[in-house]
Amino acid sequence: MNEKGELMGNISISGAFALYPIAILWSEDFKALHPEVRFNISAGGAGKGITDVLTNMVDIGLVSRDLHQQELDKGAFPVFVAKDAVIGTINNAHPNFELIAQRGLTRQELIDVFVTQKYQNWNDIDARFVAQPIDVYTRSDAAGAAETWAKFLGVNQEDLKGIGIFGDPGIAQAIRDRPLSIGFNNINYLFDLKTKRTSAGLAVIPIDKNENGKIDPDEDFYSTLPKLTEAVAADKYPSPPARDLMFVIHNEQRDNVLLKAFIQFVLEKEQQGYLLENGYVPLNEQAIAKENQKLLTK
Repeated sequence: MNEKGELMGNISISGAFALYPIAILWSEDFKALHPEVRFNISAGGAGKGITDVLTNMVDIGLVSRDLHQQELDKGAFPVFVAKDAVIGTINNAHPNFELIAQRGLTRQELIDVFVTQKYQNWNDIDARFVAQPIDVYTRSDAAGAAETWAKFLGVNQEDLKGIGIFGDPGIAQAIRDRPLSIGFNNINYLFDLKTKRTSAGLAVIPIDKNENGKIDPDEDFYSTLPKLTEAVAADKYPSPPARDLMFVIHNEQRDNVLLKAFIQFVLEKEQQGYLLENGYVPLNEQAIAKENQKLLTK
């Protein structure tokens, strides 16, 4: 703090593409209240975020996957700040776009696309689909989205098959470029935050949870961003690939006044209110109280 008792200093942040957009907004609001605070924020994947914070390269790591025990042992201290989901994605110019929207894909069918590669052509999944190869995309970086999608399919990120693409923007663009492609994206890279519908060139793969060959009314919540985030909040969408998003600091930094003030600011009701309109699910009051208590307890 300066002589007037005002917060000042620098906060460096890196990590998950999933949290990067909202971290920018939160930092701008915090800086408006505390103009002597400077931020340096970059996106490079959840793996980079956790590595950077544990090696003291940054103050806060943006992480979009479960922490590993060895990371906790090295001093990772997580604070949950939001929730979102990873969504199966295709090109909206896919020749069977409407049929896929009606029938969805089951978890096992997704396993046989992304893991076993039992399905090489689209009509291997369903005889009504086009007899053309499936262009499968996954993430090349150590990504929370990829690890969460893999966990949903019962494997690790390294077990996912397909062409590796760096970052959420990269995989979204790769799918736009190939009409017969399939991949996965975080909600806020799949949906347009202004129109609240899927971004140009992209479409959702609904999950047929009960495996009855069709998307029933209680499984049909993908048409708009508000419907999808409400479904995630209500646990109608499977978890994983729904997931918690967190700030991770080094345990040694838990008494850092500036970091603690920023994290407490992010947990305030007004800041959590940003989340729904930006493709995230806010924490409920009980969860906010729990995370704040963690910051006060050694």
